[in-house]
Amino acid sequence: MNVVARHIPTRSRERSGVLLVLVCLAQFMVVLDVSIVNVALPSIRDGLHFTTTGLQWVVNAYSLTFAGFLLLGGRASDLLGRRRVFMAGIALFVLSSLCCALASSQGLLIAARTVQGFGGAIIAPASLAIIATSFAEGRERNRAFGIWGAIGGVGAASGVLLGGILTQVLGWPSIFFINVPVGLAVLLVGPAIIPEGRRTTTGPRHFDALGALLVTGGLMAVVYGIVGTDTHGWGSTGVLAPIALGLLLLASFVAVEGRFARVPLVPLRMFRLRLLRAANIVVFLLGSAMFAMWFILSLYLQQVLHLDALQTGLAFLPMTLGVVLGSSQAARLVAKVGVRPVIAGGMFSSAVGLALLSGITPGASYFTAVMPGGLLAALGMGLSVVPVTIIAIQGVPTGESGLASGLVNTSRLMGGALGLAVLSTIAASRTHAQLLSGVGTLSATSDGYQLAFVVGALLCLLGAVSSAVMLRRPKAAEAATAVEAAAPDSERALAA
Repeated sequence: MNVVARHIPTRSRERSGVLLVLVCLAQFMVVLDVSIVNVALPSIRDGLHFTTTGLQWVVNAYSLTFAGFLLLGGRASDLLGRRRVFMAGIALFVLSSLCCALASSQGLLIAARTVQGFGGAIIAPASLAIIATSFAEGRERNRAFGIWGAIGGVGAASGVLLGGILTQVLGWPSIFFINVPVGLAVLLVGPAIIPEGRRTTTGPRHFDALGALLVTGGLMAVVYGIVGTDTHGWGSTGVLAPIALGLLLLASFVAVEGRFARVPLVPLRMFRLRLLRAANIVVFLLGSAMFAMWFILSLYLQQVLHLDALQTGLAFLPMTLGVVLGSSQAARLVAKVGVRPVIAGGMFSSAVGLALLSGITPGASYFTAVMPGGLLAALGMGLSVVPVTIIAIQGVPTGESGLASGLVNTSRLMGGALGLAVLSTIAASRTHAQLLSGVGTLSATSDGYQLAFVVGALLCLLGAVSSAVMLRRPKAAEAATAVEAAAPDSERALAA
């Protein structure tokens, strides 16, 4: 996303405060909807009769659509007007949230989550653009970005606990109903407060909607094929056909971006930048492991250790705070030791944490078998996300720094969706094999989760090695400049 602001209108302190509250409320809603779902997954599974592998679509339908259309949403806000696009995104998010809450079947819920992801992909970049063009450069804008980023952290941290409370007291539909009053408040006040604003540059006004559709459809088809192995063999038509279709769509995406798109969604020349390429690889591996961790732990805590939704929310809270702690200290550590050691150390911490989680058993204690590994993995995630964004924009032209950080965010979400599909399928296959051999249900389920955590640990270890090998230590002056330039973008990467 490239925001060009030649003039920022003067506005009263009160009006600016209301504007910031509205934008932060929208960001809180989008971030909350990611974390609040994790605790409710077992209840959704029981209520709509999902299989374990099918349940992942409640997460992936949102994350894949969000990732696939994120960059397109940023360009739309530039060209069509930030208020117009922002309000449209809010309306779409509210409507789809209501449909999620009222869904009476698996198909309806997944379809509504897909639309929710599209709405989130519109809201997130538009909210950043509104801040960038509505607050004066310097202290005022930095303060606004800081509050915006902090709200993202609060949304992530409170989502697990709020999800537990709502699911326990009111049932899983309430985790989606909560978006409705928040979104309606923004829709009611927003038109009078948010400036319209659009990009004033004279470049081509073109949307690469085809590119967004191809990459999102391709990834969904691949994930669908992988998930299909739960009921079909790897050599069956039900698995190979969607995977082949997905690969064809992804190849078409590369062709469109490289040869046919007037204004590519993702200019392929960006991947010639070594640091950006390395950052995307590392964050893809991190997302692949960590998305699966939250998903699997939610099922393990409730279905194997028999915690209720509220207890599970409380169990997740230390891990979420670990992400916030790691993220808050990452920039300071980068300034002291450099980007590469912090990323490698964070990825290694996540690898060790996931390896510890592979020791879970049906009779394990949360405090000895879950919390230590979960904390290490979460802390490593927090330490890795911010410096990955910092390294991604080094050497990138100033006008394309938003695109570079957006690519990192997209890679993390896409990696998370594919990783969740692969690791949950591995877990389900292992569990099925153990059940056939006569192992009890709880032990077989735990065995499947153990194997998934081992694979996740290997992915993070590969990320640690990749960061150590592919990333050079930047000079001190370059690191300081990168930290300052990346602050708003790194906050976005954490919050989304």
